[in-house]
Amino acid sequence: MTTTGDTRARILDAATELFRRQGYAATGMKQIVATAQAPYGSAYHFFPGGKAQLGEEVLRSSGATYLELIGHLFGPGSGHAHDPVLATREAFTGAAATLEELDFADPCPVATVAMEVASTHEGLRLATSEIFASWTDALAAYYAGHGIAAAHETAVSVIALLEGAFMLGRAHRRTDPVLAAATAAQAIVSAALMVSDVAASQGVGENGTI
Repeated sequence: MTTTGDTRARILDAATELFRRQGYAATGMKQIVATAQAPYGSAYHFFPGGKAQLGEEVLRSSGATYLELIGHLFGPGSGHAHDPVLATREAFTGAAATLEELDFADPCPVATVAMEVASTHEGLRLATSEIFASWTDALAAYYAGHGIAAAHETAVSVIALLEGAFMLGRAHRRTDPVLAAATAAQAIVSAALMVSDVAASQGVGENGTI
């Protein structure tokens, strides 16, 4: 038996997939409910704010999912959790494989929608901004935990590289941009770690302590 919860979830899933593949502006409510195999009126029953409310929920749900993925890629369960340089490279190579598996469709709707609405829809812009900030904070906490002093700046650089690489990868329909970005991200993290190590060693010398 289908429940109201099932219907709402189907609408949310359909919107997520459509926003991811074709963007926010090109996706209409009729297409969403048709894809979800739901009555048209049910979309406004569950999302009385219409497409804007649905879009915000899609963004926040997807953002939370990818925040969990960051924890998986860089947390205790990852193969290189103890090594931020290798963990960063592994995250990019995994992203390249995912992009290819999805036939070069963006694996996440957040960046797709962010590029469309940054100057036209303040509510959705704020949602994407908060999501990117949550990803940055999570990655920065991981880098800080491994002794990188400029953890936030490093995390911003890595995420910016990944998002830019996705865009180029989709345009060229190749994984080369993501793999090239992997090398750049690895170098950024390695340099940040080295600078922090040098600063720490100099601090020890100046204080005369071991």
